[in-house]
Amino acid sequence: MSIQKYTRTPSWRHTALAAALSLNFADAAMAQSNASGAIFGRVTEPGSHVKIQNLDTGFSRDISVEADGRYRAGSLPVGRYKVTLQKNGNAIESRDNVQVNVGSGTDVSFTVATAGQAKNLESIHVTGTVLPAIDVSAVDSRTVLTSEQLQKLPLARNVTAAALLAPGVISGDSRYGNVASFGGSSASENQYYINGYAVTNALTGLGFTSLPYDAIDQQQIYTGGYGAEYGRSTGGVINVVTKRGGNRWKSGVGTYVIPQYLRDSPRSIYYTDGRLYQSRGDNKSSSTQYTGYVSGPLIKDKLFFYAAGDFTGTSGKTVEPITTPQQVSYDSKATKWLAKIDWNISDNHLIELTGLSDKTSVDSQVYKYDYAVGRATDYLGSDKTKNFDSGPGSAPGGDVYIGKYTGYLTDDLTVNALYGTSKTEHVRNLAYASDPNCPWILDARDGAGRPIVGCGLVNRTVLGKGAQDKTSGWRLDAEYKLGSHSLRAGLDTQTLQSTAGNEYEGGYRWIYKDAGEIRGRPDIVPPPDALYMVEKRLFKTGATVKVVQAAQFIEDHWQISDRWMAYLGLRNEQFKNLNGAGQVYVKQRHQLAPRLGVTWDVFGDSSFKLYANAGRYHLAVPSNVAIRGASASTYYSEYYAYNGVAANGEPLNLAPLGSRFYLNGEDGVTPDPRSVAAQNLKAYYQDEYILGFDKAINSNWSFGAKATVRKLKSSIDDFCDDRPFKKYADRNGIDISNARIAGCYLFNPGQSNEFLVDISGKGNYVPFKLTKDDFTTPNGVAFPDLKRKYYALNMYLEHQFDQRWYGRVDYTFSRSYGNSEGQLKSDIGQLDPSVTQDWDAPEIMQYTNGPLPNDRTHQLKAFGYFQATPEWLFGANLAVASGRPKNCIGLDPVDSIGYGASYFECNFKPSPRGSKGRLPWTWSVDMNAEYRPRWAGNEQPLAFTLGVFNLFSKKQVLSVIEVGENSALNPKTGLPSQNIDYLRPVAFQTPRYFQLGARYDFSL
Repeated sequence: MSIQKYTRTPSWRHTALAAALSLNFADAAMAQSNASGAIFGRVTEPGSHVKIQNLDTGFSRDISVEADGRYRAGSLPVGRYKVTLQKNGNAIESRDNVQVNVGSGTDVSFTVATAGQAKNLESIHVTGTVLPAIDVSAVDSRTVLTSEQLQKLPLARNVTAAALLAPGVISGDSRYGNVASFGGSSASENQYYINGYAVTNALTGLGFTSLPYDAIDQQQIYTGGYGAEYGRSTGGVINVVTKRGGNRWKSGVGTYVIPQYLRDSPRSIYYTDGRLYQSRGDNKSSSTQYTGYVSGPLIKDKLFFYAAGDFTGTSGKTVEPITTPQQVSYDSKATKWLAKIDWNISDNHLIELTGLSDKTSVDSQVYKYDYAVGRATDYLGSDKTKNFDSGPGSAPGGDVYIGKYTGYLTDDLTVNALYGTSKTEHVRNLAYASDPNCPWILDARDGAGRPIVGCGLVNRTVLGKGAQDKTSGWRLDAEYKLGSHSLRAGLDTQTLQSTAGNEYEGGYRWIYKDAGEIRGRPDIVPPPDALYMVEKRLFKTGATVKVVQAAQFIEDHWQISDRWMAYLGLRNEQFKNLNGAGQVYVKQRHQLAPRLGVTWDVFGDSSFKLYANAGRYHLAVPSNVAIRGASASTYYSEYYAYNGVAANGEPLNLAPLGSRFYLNGEDGVTPDPRSVAAQNLKAYYQDEYILGFDKAINSNWSFGAKATVRKLKSSIDDFCDDRPFKKYADRNGIDISNARIAGCYLFNPGQSNEFLVDISGKGNYVPFKLTKDDFTTPNGVAFPDLKRKYYALNMYLEHQFDQRWYGRVDYTFSRSYGNSEGQLKSDIGQLDPSVTQDWDAPEIMQYTNGPLPNDRTHQLKAFGYFQATPEWLFGANLAVASGRPKNCIGLDPVDSIGYGASYFECNFKPSPRGSKGRLPWTWSVDMNAEYRPRWAGNEQPLAFTLGVFNLFSKKQVLSVIEVGENSALNPKTGLPSQNIDYLRPVAFQTPRYFQLGARYDFSL
């Protein structure tokens, strides 16, 4: 809290300061929508009322003070306010620059001393930001970053970079794009909102539609304990509120340049034996971003406009690995814009209209690359993409439109209504995406000398034509103040629709292997003198699928006394998944999620808070499950002997070995929706418990700690094993000789499950109630109980900005362990949320208990900024974390399910999860400087910025290949042969780079 100036005599300073610091816990302040905040407090002057006025838009509310002296104004648009205590039309006391943050309550109380003694005076006027060090109204765990902080801190200009400042938040696996993991959860378990509307990736849950960085007014990062209004997340919530226009016309332009010549070179990648895998010294890029905004009143105090845009061009080149030697030169154009209209119909009725767009197009030129001479050679073709260039987790692109109404019907009753839609089209023009003369080639032979390479592919697996995502949804909620209870209830629904599908680039792929026995495929018998053989795989999916999500919630912030508040919430979720034929294959109702919390204002002055909460959080089955699991798909394998290799890497003189094998039963036929998932499938849900405290040392310093425990109670994945059905049929005398058993079923791992099985192959479905024992294999291997536990202790020390400097330090000790990461499998970078290879059969889950991929035992984060002079500002950000656990995934001596190198076993011995040690610690320092020359004007509208990221250019390994063995046995020894890629790095820290910027803000 910072109080800059007081009128009247010094004797009044003590009184006013006491009023500002008392911050009595007078009312519940958390009952507001996810794009607004609240002001509340206590007044002891009888017959008075409180006037709240937005300093930028003129919007105001007059709030009556109740008989017990409390007042509250909820669902306020975030921003700066003036709060005035009035009586008989006269102002008694006022406070300027009261900041309302998203999802937060700001206490502005007026005490007996101040109000009573001011009767004979004109007024007391306090300017400055009244910002309590401790928000005693909150039971959740959140970090709120304002636009001012986002500008002053050294951050890459994106939402994820800001989210990583929050405790317990880490970067997800690089193979999922620029996404984060919250509290040990997989990176697909988060929810993202812009102005109250969910913009999460509709297909996989990985990533979100973004917006111009400078359009962010506040970014709220929930890391736990959030209320019943939030659902569909077992990780975290990122909630962005955008800027809006005010009564003053403002505009600004800027440019930010990341020059290639100021980038440090990334590390080249080598096999563990020292041989080069990928030369990356020249894998650099440069980018230039142009920004601009304009805002102001279309009608003063009534109608406001805000618009902003980011236009970014990036160019560079990438040399691919030696196994697919090629060079890709690329140019990308990213366009983001946002426009917002705010209409204050009256002080009691507000309407907001938001439109935003996030689109990226990339033009690439592909060349062969000669590693012997270190340069590109023959031109291969071009690759043009739109809205899916940035990796699987980026969910790039899309147009989003949101409309919201807020009605302050009475002092006690507020209504909010919202409707939104979005659409993202994914377009590709790849010259050889389906060219059979350019198949995908993979050489998995052991010690065969120079590897066999193909014609040079870009993405291996590509999206089919017509790929797009669409969402639509609405929400309605009302809050009502009833005595000591702040009640809120609401309902919402959202429909997510995706048209998606994948196929191998080139139509199919060839995998060269050592000749030998293939576990689970006795029909594969190579010629006796053959050293090698080749596998041909074809993979093709495509469908339009939907997820319909609905929820209702009710919550009560109950002010038990001045010092105690209880939060009581209940959320009821419904999920419905539809396949490509429009048929429902999973339906979940009455998923009840209680949320309970309590806070204790220990001294009654908001200087020391103890709080605790417990809650349950549900997550829907993502849409992508239906693409393969519930819709028609084709995936088969064929083996051949061969003699010779063509110039494009394709084998010659083929001789079939064995028969065609449909993997996972994917034979191109749409499965009956009754045969896709277990009956009465339980939702994916997690329980969470938090206990913590916050303590103000003085008006600037505060510290605190909290303990968090999370436990995944129910998961959804698929299993692909028909033995449990045979076991059940034998025990119950059911003839299944003609049964149609699906290749894979969705189920709740580690539990009993009931399935419908077509025992005649003609639609005669019979329930199979499989117990945990039925899943046990003939040799006694059983599924373990589901286990994912996360516990953490976080401690922090924070210094509020006092016109000079701001700083915060967080240390988190945490453990994330169990036998399932959740919806993803970062061990192998598998991008199939809820249908990973985990749980496909009991054997694959042996030895899987241990530290999970998102476990970082130690994390230290420190960030802040220093206003050295009115012209110079400096910022810094330190991030330190212990390394990720390492594994060795290999062959099982029996491999009765034919999964090859997919077990936590190596050299035919157990290799438990996390038993191979850890990757090294990582640390980085980011710094920035801003210069605002006075000669540019009194308001210093011109700013020059310099940012350096990863100052010391640390390049530690972030992830490695964890598959330690090849799928085929060594024909000479009969033992597994080591995978040459084992422990080969997948990703390093981003090397040092600089960002130069200039910005000019002006009034029109």
